[in-house]
Amino acid sequence: MSSLNETHGDAERLAARRDAVRGIGFLSPATLWTMAFFVAPLVVMVSYSFFTKRGTGVDTALSLANYEHFAVREVLWGSLFNSLEITLWTTGISILLAYPFAYVLAFRVPERWRRLCLVLAILPFWTSYIVRSYAWLLVLSPTGVVNQSLLWIGLIDEPVRLAYSRIATVMGFVHFFTMLLTLTIYANLVQLNPRYRLAAADLGASGWQSFYYVLLPLSIPGIVVGAFTTFVICIGDYIMPQILGGNRELVLPQAIFFQVSRNADLPLASAMSVILMLVVAVAYLASARWLRMDRL
Repeated sequence: MSSLNETHGDAERLAARRDAVRGIGFLSPATLWTMAFFVAPLVVMVSYSFFTKRGTGVDTALSLANYEHFAVREVLWGSLFNSLEITLWTTGISILLAYPFAYVLAFRVPERWRRLCLVLAILPFWTSYIVRSYAWLLVLSPTGVVNQSLLWIGLIDEPVRLAYSRIATVMGFVHFFTMLLTLTIYANLVQLNPRYRLAAADLGASGWQSFYYVLLPLSIPGIVVGAFTTFVICIGDYIMPQILGGNRELVLPQAIFFQVSRNADLPLASAMSVILMLVVAVAYLASARWLRMDRL
């Protein structure tokens, strides 16, 4: 009897070993891909941030000189603050525009029309990002639709400079991210139990009170997920500020690009990239409690 138990135990251990080997085989391609194209470049970038440029070469002695250089150069740390300001303005305005749109889609649009409205909402994603940027440049130019409309109404006497400014950059970002936030907030709202609102009404809550004390707190996860996604994409974007900002106000991704393309200073560019990653990490830690997809 004991020999049968030992044989059965050996078979189970062999099967478990085979499952483990099979699991490693399935995971190996994804693990190797992640190591080669994510972990390794990240390690190289962080390592380079502690090197310094010497003439046409790189001094591999470890140093904090690049971070000190970033801290004392106003144009460099100023580019970080410009990025943060543009990103925060974009995120805030996009939330204010997206939430009513998502609310109407979730609770006011009949279900048979909801899918069509969602398709229309994601239409901006079907157009090239660069094409949208240049389209906004044409709209905001002195001879564009906005200036010509203001002149025709009589609000201005001569065209105002809207293109190549922070306003243009924010408007271009808001056009894109409003729809992204609409989708994340809508995904959260449609999953809320409608009985919550009915219970609030039965307890004497007005429509505004039901929204403020019931619906809005329950929709915060969708808002935060969309806001974090907007923050990450916006603060690391190079194209929109380059086209619509016109290099009048330097943002951090542009500063990193200039260090690589004009100065060939890879160590300083790496240090600035690490700083950008740390900013994103801080934003993640600040909103981590809401960034679980099972909350949506």
